[in-house]
Amino acid sequence: MDGWTQTLGTGPLLGIAAGAILLILLLIIKFRVHALLTLVLVSLLTAVATGLPMGAIVNDVLVKNFGGTLGGVALLVGLGAMLGRLVETSGGAQSLADALIRLFGEKRAPFALGVASLIFGFPIFFDAGLVVMLPIVFATARRMKQDVLPYALSSIGAFSVMHVFLPPHPGPIAASEFYGANIGHVLLIGLPVAFIAWYFSGYMLGKVLGRKIHVPVPDLLSGGKQDEDAPKAPAKAGTVIGIMLIPMLLIFLNTGLATLISEGVVDKGETWVQTLRMIGSTPVALLISVLVAMFVLGRKRGEQASALEKTIDGALGPVCSVILITGAGGMFGGVLRASGIGKALADSMADLGIPVLLGCFLVALALRIAQGSATVALTTAAALMAPAVAAAGFSDWQLACVVLATAAGSVGVSHFNDSGFWLVGRLLDMDVPTTLKTWTVNQTLIALIGFTLSALAFAVV
Repeated sequence: MDGWTQTLGTGPLLGIAAGAILLILLLIIKFRVHALLTLVLVSLLTAVATGLPMGAIVNDVLVKNFGGTLGGVALLVGLGAMLGRLVETSGGAQSLADALIRLFGEKRAPFALGVASLIFGFPIFFDAGLVVMLPIVFATARRMKQDVLPYALSSIGAFSVMHVFLPPHPGPIAASEFYGANIGHVLLIGLPVAFIAWYFSGYMLGKVLGRKIHVPVPDLLSGGKQDEDAPKAPAKAGTVIGIMLIPMLLIFLNTGLATLISEGVVDKGETWVQTLRMIGSTPVALLISVLVAMFVLGRKRGEQASALEKTIDGALGPVCSVILITGAGGMFGGVLRASGIGKALADSMADLGIPVLLGCFLVALALRIAQGSATVALTTAAALMAPAVAAAGFSDWQLACVVLATAAGSVGVSHFNDSGFWLVGRLLDMDVPTTLKTWTVNQTLIALIGFTLSALAFAVV
């Protein structure tokens, strides 16, 4: 790549970028080509079309950016999946939901289930969280002799906001990597953004829609009844909460030390500072949490080592596709940067007067509407907008806001091409119009509220 200069102008480069995006959408939507294959193929074609040196395309651009992205994402997503599976199989969801219902009272059961899902959704992916929590939601609604929608939307909305906005979920991790944002900062700003977005789009919307839309409790899943595979001694709610807090507190410790260093309060060269920052780094924090969970939720409860090994191993399979797609998104972003498309896009946005923060949101929203997957939309949008974000010279806190704004765009207007649309509709036994009136509205509200809060935080910090 040394000595190579891009000779194409802004118009042709942006045309190639638009063609690449359209090709991604066409292959994924029309021809149902897997997102990994699509991103690799389009990355290669884009590199060739923009005139990058043939001898440098594969190793210097494609493989280098693919591996560089995986280095920052794969370990975090894998460890987060392990932690989530350990909590899931220990029976912690049932214990946590029951404890919160006792705490808040049966009349506020939807709120309690939502809070339980927020806590439980920190390490657990959206699909797994639904399967684990919905039987509890159904059982609670039956016990209260009520329709299921207020209970279900509160819980589902909670899992959605956690999956979209907060690490260790793959989308925000990938976006943080592309933008160079500090994960601790994303967590600190993302927690109130996620909670407020859930409160209005999940809990309050569920109450309002529940008065107008009749959704009886479906006879699906287990209805909250334990089967032969359910743990005989489920983990206590306090234990689950304590384990969930470990990675958050350690990451916050690292962020706090970084702030003190920037203010000159502590010396970054001190051994104790370096040691605490290492412990508070996200991979180490998650590793510590997984080891604690293995002991407290596994061996201490009588689980055999072989059973724990199978539990851990079973957590990795479902996330492999997500990890590889994220790496391919990094590859595509690398091509955009190396070819000069990223710089051309940044210059064009500046000429049009579109703020970078709004541009990130709109690009992610367009990708979400077009191809369905929130993770793919967030990953691709972050890769596409990374050069513009880098050129803007934002502070660390502002970069965290950009991550959250992009994440907000990636969740809006869920419809027929989103697997989550069909998953929620089937699990709640709703027809398509009802799913549009409930789930799609929920997802769009999350996007609008999330972007508004991110923009306000961006203006303040």
